[in-house]
Amino acid sequence: MKVYINGEEREVPQGLSIKGLLEFLNIPIRNVGLAIAVNQTVVPKSQYEDVFLKEGDRIEIVHIVGGG
Repeated sequence: MKVYINGEEREVPQGLSIKGLLEFLNIPIRNVGLAIAVNQTVVPKSQYEDVFLKEGDRIEIVHIVGGG
């Protein structure tokens, strides 16, 4: 199915949860500085296994980097 990840159209397997998407993209789930929004709604890490993606969803994956 087609979804948009950080504005880029991507083809991903049907029926993926957010957790499944992160695994598909090889992004560590335990990444502390990670925030994900689906269709402009931030999804808490506790719901990554419960939120399933649909055709046309817009996903933003943000890596938060600290610095000084």
